[in-house]
Amino acid sequence: MCGRFALVASAQELADLFDLDDAPDPAPRYNIAPTQPVLAVRVSPETREREFALFRWGLIPSWAKDPGMSARMINARAETAAEKPAFRAAFRRRRCLIPATGFYEWRKQPGGKQPYFVTMQDDRPFAMAGLWEYWLGADGSEVASCTILTTQPNELVESLHTRMPVILPKTAFDEWLDPATPPDILRHLLRPYPAEEMLAYPVSRLVNNPANDGPECIEPLFRE
Repeated sequence: MCGRFALVASAQELADLFDLDDAPDPAPRYNIAPTQPVLAVRVSPETREREFALFRWGLIPSWAKDPGMSARMINARAETAAEKPAFRAAFRRRRCLIPATGFYEWRKQPGGKQPYFVTMQDDRPFAMAGLWEYWLGADGSEVASCTILTTQPNELVESLHTRMPVILPKTAFDEWLDPATPPDILRHLLRPYPAEEMLAYPVSRLVNNPANDGPECIEPLFRE
């Protein structure tokens, strides 16, 4: 799964990654947790152009009676999301890209779980495959929310967890975001990212508490 991640990137880095001139300059976030707002890129329902948007992390299906289930919907299995009632409508028409500079996984070991930060060898931001949805409450309140797709782990992550986020190369962005692309055509994208382009290292248990959101969260204890 992917239960925490970080985004520490400049506006220029985001503009270069997504080919958008009006990229925001987000404050560094070192410990993004479920139900918090996350930055994403989608195709605008109005203009049909690529745009940045903010979503609540944890997808709320449009048919949900209340938003309480959001915290349980932070991830969707790539193998089944297209058929699951909670995700299938979003998989067909509302796909997004969620930028990150790394994500956390926890390795079981004596003395408790040890958090690891998983990032790219070149420290550049990358894009995780996501789905987004609108939810309208009985009182007229509206929530835009999202989930991160997960897949089997690559050789690097498999020592930490049985799942990892789907990370898409830039060459796949257009295909993934285009609402006209049939879900079956997208299955070839939902695979583990090459392990040789990534690295993982242990970090402080400070990240276990979502209230801790400083650079010390991603500082290595040591490099393996």
